[in-house]
Amino acid sequence: MLPKVVYDDIEVFLATLPLQIKAALKNHPDQDNLAEVILDLGRVPIAVFHDHEQELAEEPINQTDLHYVIERLGQFGGDNRAGIEQTLHRFSAIRNRAGDIIGLTCRVGRAVQGTAEILRDLIESGKSILMMGRPGIGKTTLLRESARILSTDIHKRVVIVDTSNEIAGDGNIPHPAIGKARRTQVSHPREQHSVMIEAVENHMPQAVIIDEMGTELEADAARTIAERGVQLIATAHGNTLQNLMANPTLDDLVGGIENVTLGDEEAKRRGTQKTVLERRSPPTFDIIIEIQKRWEMIVHPDTATSVDRILRGMEPPSELRKLDEEGNIVIEKFAGDPLPTDDLPPINEHGYATTSAVSPELPVLNLYYLGVSRRFITQGAKNIGIEINYCDNVDDADVILTDKKMYKKRPKSIRDAEGSGIPLYMIREDTRVQVENCLLNVLQNQLQTP
Repeated sequence: MLPKVVYDDIEVFLATLPLQIKAALKNHPDQDNLAEVILDLGRVPIAVFHDHEQELAEEPINQTDLHYVIERLGQFGGDNRAGIEQTLHRFSAIRNRAGDIIGLTCRVGRAVQGTAEILRDLIESGKSILMMGRPGIGKTTLLRESARILSTDIHKRVVIVDTSNEIAGDGNIPHPAIGKARRTQVSHPREQHSVMIEAVENHMPQAVIIDEMGTELEADAARTIAERGVQLIATAHGNTLQNLMANPTLDDLVGGIENVTLGDEEAKRRGTQKTVLERRSPPTFDIIIEIQKRWEMIVHPDTATSVDRILRGMEPPSELRKLDEEGNIVIEKFAGDPLPTDDLPPINEHGYATTSAVSPELPVLNLYYLGVSRRFITQGAKNIGIEINYCDNVDDADVILTDKKMYKKRPKSIRDAEGSGIPLYMIREDTRVQVENCLLNVLQNQLQTP
């Protein structure tokens, strides 16, 4: 059975538009496929349908028309978006240099029951899922249905991080389309990452739903949530897995991509150049979904395997899922190219790909650090297979780790370390890659010394 619209509140949407535009759309034969209405100052209004566009009037939009719409909306947030209370419609503003609104993109919000049936088995699996696709293709609708399935059908505790009130609608009362899921609002897009962590710490959800992840802070927050055993279902900027892998801001969502320099023998064994790209760590999201068009998508059921294959120029295993004309779910599976076992990077007991020769006993490093992120140290230690014992006193440490800025300040701990002969390692900048590379150097120089 094809998915059906259960909520669209189209009359409420039309009531916000200038009278001549409302009249043009009131009895339009293709009203069910209306996606957006574009209102730009000095230009004729345009209706955007799923497969075409249409001009709605001969007269251009003026300031009176824009004010008519704005007066009927809620307050615009820091992301220049507003809505109508307890509906899913979204209105996005274009402003001039003085801050005045000179254009509006009025998007029709619909809750479509049954949209996520094509993914129900994946949603119910408990694995974390990341959805990708062009704007307007239906990612948010799938998130909304996922929240309903998890919260109402299988009775999980679900929290939605609703940055633009697009998933659960405007106002303080969430739209009924999200089922029993709870919704936490975000005051400004720049605060989304902190609200993500707060949602987990304060409300103990079993699943968290997030729309439009686009910053490194949000990627870090997502990994923190996933490491606590919470299921994540989210969308991110980009159309394909390859797009995400090439995005240095978000590539950590799929395990992170880094340059690795191989030894001569290893490069010869693999038949590759000495510098290759490899996945840095386990992906935050177990499953990646590329939404191709309405009711058709590519599923990567094992993100780690897909990333490893793509990095080696191979076809990854995937599934094509779609609805046929009768509304039946059709799944076609593709095995992809097998990865030769002699080309696999060594895997430590934590499941991290690494080219480092690490003792299975996990050596312990007593570390004192200044000016370096403890989170980066912990993550780097996991990646290369060592344990960190964080020391409060310099005298208890095997090594000291600091960055260039802190070293220039010459605090007492650094002066004491240099005087006592404790090895001191300095990185240029406090980044994940530099911290991990430094720990590798420590491992080779300190822990492997007879």
